[in-house]
Amino acid sequence: MSFRSFLRFLAVGLLGVAALLFGQAAWMRTKAAVASVLIERALERTLADGRPHPPWAWADFHPVARLRVPRLALAQPVLSGATGATLAFGLGQAPGTGTGTVIAGHRDTWAAFLRDLRVGDRLVLEGPQGSRSYRIAEVRVVAPDAVEVLSPTTEDRLTLVTCWPFSGLARARMRVLVACTRVSG
Repeated sequence: MSFRSFLRFLAVGLLGVAALLFGQAAWMRTKAAVASVLIERALERTLADGRPHPPWAWADFHPVARLRVPRLALAQPVLSGATGATLAFGLGQAPGTGTGTVIAGHRDTWAAFLRDLRVGDRLVLEGPQGSRSYRIAEVRVVAPDAVEVLSPTTEDRLTLVTCWPFSGLARARMRVLVACTRVSG
């Protein structure tokens, strides 16, 4: 095989690999877009009748609420559970926290907006029983084993959690907690 033939073979091989990678990326984006539409539809049904509606037949989660951040013009579905599978599709509500609500998400996708939150910002959690408003009281960085956020409480509070630092390049050694207190209106 001549050097020129080798280069041609290599170029064709690299173009083939690039096409496969591009196709895989396009497929993943398409699946994510379809999943978002299905989750939003399931959320609308849940908000209307209060029953759980999985977004697709084999989903092991369902939408439970919508989180709004008016200052950021942001509205995102909140899914049941905070498992890896759930967090791949959106924010997840951690179970077993009493009347307190803990919502988690990945720092580089669904919870990336946490970096833009400020103390005093208003958040609204819309569920089948209506809307509840909260104000951010505190934003702090804690060790990953800080379990007080998951402790059952009798307070109606909202806590948002994601990994820190926000940069996806750095290893996430800590967590960001956004502590919110209930307000009227």
